[in-house]
Amino acid sequence: MTDKSTLTGITATGESTPTGETTRAGEATLTGETTRAGETTRTGDPVLPGDFDPRAYLLLNPDVAAAGVDAAAHYLAHGVYEGRTYAGTVYAGDGLQTVHNHDFLADPAFRSAYGRGLRAAGSDYLWHWRVHVGLWAARTASLLPGDFVECGVNRGFLASAIMHDLDWNRQDRTFWLLDTFAGIDIGTDGTDLSEVRNRSNLESGFYTADVEAVRRNFAEWRNVEIIVGAVPGTLPQITAGRIAFVSIDMNSAPPEVAAMEFLWDRLVAGAVVVLDDYAYAGYGPQKEAMDAFAAEQGVAVLSLPTGQGLIIRPPGSA
Repeated sequence: MTDKSTLTGITATGESTPTGETTRAGEATLTGETTRAGETTRTGDPVLPGDFDPRAYLLLNPDVAAAGVDAAAHYLAHGVYEGRTYAGTVYAGDGLQTVHNHDFLADPAFRSAYGRGLRAAGSDYLWHWRVHVGLWAARTASLLPGDFVECGVNRGFLASAIMHDLDWNRQDRTFWLLDTFAGIDIGTDGTDLSEVRNRSNLESGFYTADVEAVRRNFAEWRNVEIIVGAVPGTLPQITAGRIAFVSIDMNSAPPEVAAMEFLWDRLVAGAVVVLDDYAYAGYGPQKEAMDAFAAEQGVAVLSLPTGQGLIIRPPGSA
């Protein structure tokens, strides 16, 4: 690749270069006239299209964003003549911002499942894309034999969305839901950062200690096993011989690795593992620990822009 030292339409000093006189088809001029493609306006000055989105323009044109110039000013001076894309719906939430397709948000099945997750959580954390990934993983796993497991269920946002989406009472399998219901088990972690997060999340109510409320949330479904206590001590209570889906979300590296070590040999070929914190900002220890575990198994973790990680159990892996 070549190193471009200047930005198209911008000089090294940031001054505008001379521009042409042509507007796009259908754009109104400053005099209110509308031109056809290739025609020159009366004044020679284009105006912003009605659907111009400055955030989308900068996302779609990263060189403009890197130059630190105003989106509208650059488009009017240069982008219109260079044929640059200027509009697109921007998704922004949960640390993710993109102009790429996200029409799953309008999918009735997704909206229904996400709504059931909201009912469980009591708050909307804008986890749309993470739940979308979780639903995809669960739907894929539902085609395989084996139970489902979530370590770090908390109030049940993801698990509730999945069970609603899959019409769980029609599934001939069990969903094993594990949590301390007391926050992170500091005995297995003990880092200062984990202690701070634990205290904050317990005080704010983000981590729930109300096990009975969680049981009531899942009462509408059969074949649900809620296991209370810290991993790895509670793992032997999972009696499933075959597992098709695993969600790991314990916000701490030691129990997450312990869970994967316990569950790995029970995963059927093609089983899907979703690691909620794998690539999330500020959770480097989980990524390092899970990368080491994956390497021992001869597999790799797919890092996702949602902050999650994804593992597919291959046939015959060690």
